[in-house]
Amino acid sequence: MSQKKYWKGLEELNNTEAHQEVAANEFSEPLPFEMSDNLLNATTPRRDFLKFLGFSTVAATLAASCEMPVRRVIPYAIKPEDIVPGVPNYYASTFVDGGDYCAIVIKTRDGRPIKVEGNTLSSITKGSTSARVQASVLSLYDKARLRQPMVDGQEATFDAIDRQVKDGLASASQPIYLLTSTILSPTTKEVINQFLAKYPTAKHVIYDPVSYSGMLLANEASYGKRALPSYHFDKADTIVSLGADFLGTWLSPVEFSKQYAATRKVTAKNLKMSRHYHVEGHHTTTGASADVRATCKPSEMGAVAVALYNAVTTGAAPSLSTKGLNELVTKAAADLKKGNGMVVCGSNDVNVQTVINAINSAIGANGTTINWAVNSNYRAGIDADVAALTEAMSNGQVGAVLIHGVNPVYELYNGKKFAEGLKKVPVTVSFADRMDETAQQCKFVVPNHHYLESWGDAEPKTGYYSLMQPGIAPLFKTRAYQDSLLMWAGATTTYGDMWKQYWTSKLGGESNFDKALQDGIVEPAGDMPTGGATFAGNIGAAISAIPAKPTDGMEVVIYEKISIGHGGMWSNNPWLHEMPDPMTKVTWDNYACVSPKKAKELDNELTSITEVDTAKRVIKLKVNGQEVMLPLIAVPGMHNDVVAIAVGYGRDAKVGMAAKSGTDKWGNEIGGKNVYPLTHMVGQTVSYFAPVTIEKTDKTYDLAITQTHMSSEGRAVVHEFTLEEFAKNPNELLEERKEEIGPFTHQPWGEEANEESMHTEPEKAAAAGAAVLLDEEGFRKNATLYPEYVSPGIHWGMSIDLTACTGCGACVVGCMAENNVSVVGKREVMRSHDMHWIRIDRYFSGNPDDPDTIQTIFQPMMCQHCDNAPCENVCPVSATNHSSEGLNQMAYNRCIGTKYCANNCPYKVRHFNWLDWNGADCFDDNLYEDYRRDGMNDDLTRMVLNPDVTVRSRGVMEKCSFCVQRLQDAKLTAKKDGRPMKDGEAKTACQQACASDCIVFGNVNDPESAVAQIRKNNKERVFYVLEQIHTLPNVNYLSKIRNTDKIVGGNEATDWMMKEHI
Repeated sequence: MSQKKYWKGLEELNNTEAHQEVAANEFSEPLPFEMSDNLLNATTPRRDFLKFLGFSTVAATLAASCEMPVRRVIPYAIKPEDIVPGVPNYYASTFVDGGDYCAIVIKTRDGRPIKVEGNTLSSITKGSTSARVQASVLSLYDKARLRQPMVDGQEATFDAIDRQVKDGLASASQPIYLLTSTILSPTTKEVINQFLAKYPTAKHVIYDPVSYSGMLLANEASYGKRALPSYHFDKADTIVSLGADFLGTWLSPVEFSKQYAATRKVTAKNLKMSRHYHVEGHHTTTGASADVRATCKPSEMGAVAVALYNAVTTGAAPSLSTKGLNELVTKAAADLKKGNGMVVCGSNDVNVQTVINAINSAIGANGTTINWAVNSNYRAGIDADVAALTEAMSNGQVGAVLIHGVNPVYELYNGKKFAEGLKKVPVTVSFADRMDETAQQCKFVVPNHHYLESWGDAEPKTGYYSLMQPGIAPLFKTRAYQDSLLMWAGATTTYGDMWKQYWTSKLGGESNFDKALQDGIVEPAGDMPTGGATFAGNIGAAISAIPAKPTDGMEVVIYEKISIGHGGMWSNNPWLHEMPDPMTKVTWDNYACVSPKKAKELDNELTSITEVDTAKRVIKLKVNGQEVMLPLIAVPGMHNDVVAIAVGYGRDAKVGMAAKSGTDKWGNEIGGKNVYPLTHMVGQTVSYFAPVTIEKTDKTYDLAITQTHMSSEGRAVVHEFTLEEFAKNPNELLEERKEEIGPFTHQPWGEEANEESMHTEPEKAAAAGAAVLLDEEGFRKNATLYPEYVSPGIHWGMSIDLTACTGCGACVVGCMAENNVSVVGKREVMRSHDMHWIRIDRYFSGNPDDPDTIQTIFQPMMCQHCDNAPCENVCPVSATNHSSEGLNQMAYNRCIGTKYCANNCPYKVRHFNWLDWNGADCFDDNLYEDYRRDGMNDDLTRMVLNPDVTVRSRGVMEKCSFCVQRLQDAKLTAKKDGRPMKDGEAKTACQQACASDCIVFGNVNDPESAVAQIRKNNKERVFYVLEQIHTLPNVNYLSKIRNTDKIVGGNEATDWMMKEHI
């Protein structure tokens, strides 16, 4: 294995003075001593000094650890039949956000949803979730939601709105338009059809905030149907992605992550692994997971597709702009010809997608890895249709517009023109759940239910259905938009009745309907049918329309973030704002990402682009006549001529305070900028890249960056091999670990030995002359002053596969939801006060000036629950201690906040409550006020809190508990049933949220448990972080494996990475 140097950020790589100062300090800021200078300088008798010191210490202790106020529980006067106080109920349902889909199970406590999990019965998502799915429950309790319908900005009744809208629709002399996002619901489509039938001039226009129109139109031209196929990454031996972030945001990342991970489970006995080639301009999570990665400008992506087509069909050698691109295309083409391959592309250009279709046809992907027998219905929007609507409104040719699930004033490149056009439309209706930018321009606002309050359904794939049922009655005076359409269409039935009648009839009776509603899934029996398609596109015309060379100068690419997503739908969700971006580790903002090389050109002082300094240079970008000013951040792996900016920011204050763009109470600019205006139409589709000119300004902007908060100071905490290296010497990691922890002897042989049973198996093997790779047992027992403690019964442990982890953040948000982890706001994140119990550390290796050499590893890091935990020894009040089941546990009511445990934790996973984040404290002055996250203290928002987990107050230390409340529940359930607890019955929140199955948890004392089997069968990849200091962590990691023989870019990259930067 090449001796790579891994680094979290540029400041660590270059070992700047700022980084050295931060690394040397226990805390990232001066401690807040309560003494004034006058007191410290005063002449004080020793007796008075001791009295003052004793009083201040006791007072601080009392204030820090004051018990939470008592709140009396009021029982039900008349208890609902299906609710038992303190016992959760679970309801199968469906998460739908436009075309985003996930089959879910809602956990409710005392009639209120508090957690969302994946539905394991779904053959599409298979129990997986995403960060947005996990965070969606918080949006239910968003106080920015509208609480009643509005007319001209004033409160109104549904009856009054119904009369006016029906009159307006009936008298409309121009066409009526229903503008929506992609509709997955079959019953909603029936409702829309009834509405269109009532008004013959009515038309239904669909668009998606991030467009896939190019794919749809290319598929129509290539295969005769405007649809998307089903992709099967789990059947692919070779995956080539040209700008498609399929593990992050492209089409159905939850589904694809599960499939992708299934092909990358490597052991010494099973070396079969898919090979993933990836080309992109900016660094994404999919690119970070790739085996072979190269960068190009967005304007060259079409030429890369053409080069790959020529290499596959004729064997022509590519002549692209870089050596890395040429090597990648040549190797990818050779692997694709072997069969079981697939090519996906994120371009919205019809011609580029046509070339991709031609490649997939040439390699035989259609009918094998790409299935045309079952269509994916995730996206249906056509850009030209909404452009035509905008033009018609501007010309006064529209009689009414009804808008659902989209925010065109904010999301469209010509949003201002759309807003002006709305003023010329007699009847304008928005079904938004808040006063978003479009709703503010509409006369009528009829707020829709939250999906957790709704009945509904979805057909994500042809013939595969998912049912939606509410977990709670509507909190406000809202109405299902389907009911509004039915009312205005003159129907006499409600949507709920129509929905039930539809499914009862389709399923053949009430009993089948009840079973389907309980399962939440209606799917065909057996495997998914497969089928191909014959390519009939004009490949010659497509190739001739694609530029052979990239444009000169810099280019901007507009992308979708994993957290906030498209259209800003989740931009008022504090959980998602506080989740660090996987690649930049920035929270609460958008920014302009550039390569380190370009950043140094724009800002010559290296310290101003490193991550220790939160004040980032602001640059002005000019694109297509539009200007925007954003802070600059250097991201290794970016193409040197590309600047990338995320959509979803720069919202109006009425959308919600967390989303607000403006200035905070400290005078700091916040909220980011809306960059949808930087997109533009090219032909029939929206283009998300364009030439850009950049000007440096003298302004700076503070970004809240988390990656360097918990530095390991250069210690080796990750391990990586190529598949070729692993195949040649599977024991290399064992040899490295042996060098690190050294040989240990449990008991000497000979006269001093008491009995043979006291010797470890490796010792016995060594005595017999056998080679011993690693004596873990001897190290565990003998490398310590403490006597051995054997944990009887259950001993909890966790295994994390670095090859499978994509850095998606679902585990981070899932943990927040389950364990009442606090949101602290941007200002406190900047002070290293973030509270996440699990963080995903991101490590780079390679030359930051050569993006093709950059490789990335994600490492989830939580409390390691060490059997020899350094934190336990130093707590003066035993607030942190060890359980008989191997848990490092916290007694919050004992904690006095000395922070000794945090100082002594080598993994930096303990978090101190500097202030009261949730209103749990009995001292009002302790409550932290930041209007961007103050909704977390609202009585409505606090309904999301899990009553099984203590809400921590100021002065208390906290950390990962392995979801001990879940472990207790699983044990008690098994005890009540009179049976042993089953493996997998107790799952942590992070494990259950993970889409790639990289986290496995269970009882390591059970040799048949999944986690014990991993440690037994994959011992060649197992390692423990900082195991040489003998903390004996109960979390093991599996080394990262890449299916490549060498790094793209040549040996120069490997040599460079071997250099130390001191």
